[in-house]
Amino acid sequence: MSDYFLDVEYNKLTYGEKEVNLKEFECCTFNGCDFTKCNFIGVIFIDCTFNDCLFSGAKINHVALRSVFFNRCKIEDVNFSMCDKLIFEVHFKECVLDFSKFYTLKIKATSFVDCSMVAVDFMNADLTEVVFDNCDLYRSEFGKANANKANFKTSYNYSIDPTKTKIKKALFSLAEIKGLLFKHDIVVT
Repeated sequence: MSDYFLDVEYNKLTYGEKEVNLKEFECCTFNGCDFTKCNFIGVIFIDCTFNDCLFSGAKINHVALRSVFFNRCKIEDVNFSMCDKLIFEVHFKECVLDFSKFYTLKIKATSFVDCSMVAVDFMNADLTEVVFDNCDLYRSEFGKANANKANFKTSYNYSIDPTKTKIKKALFSLAEIKGLLFKHDIVVT
């Protein structure tokens, strides 16, 4: 049986490798906490918010993220595809997600706002109605993803092959349309 924490605020804590394992957090807020050494196992976060936290390189295997908000967090090289897929719901604002993985995840209607998302792996992910608002998607991979109705209108530096990615009714800006034409080696001015 896991330990249960409800409506607790945690400030500027540094967690060890197994310190949060087998715990359930509901309606909790984490401010300025460091999770970089964590190897999460059997952890549940429900309706939680992370502000200014560090996760870079953390292992988040078998973690449930349900209605979780990340604000101004550094989450580089984190593999979200190993999370519990039941009711997986996350939102990111002003985060650094470079080199992270969302491979095969269903993240419908997720919002990424003002995020750095360099070389993020979205291959085979369900990105239906996902909002990428002012995000740097340089070298991010969308192969075999379903990005129908996704909103890329204010994002930039993406390269999406429409022959390998479903993008029906997705929104793009005219200024960044070159990201859909890169494979044809044409110049758009």
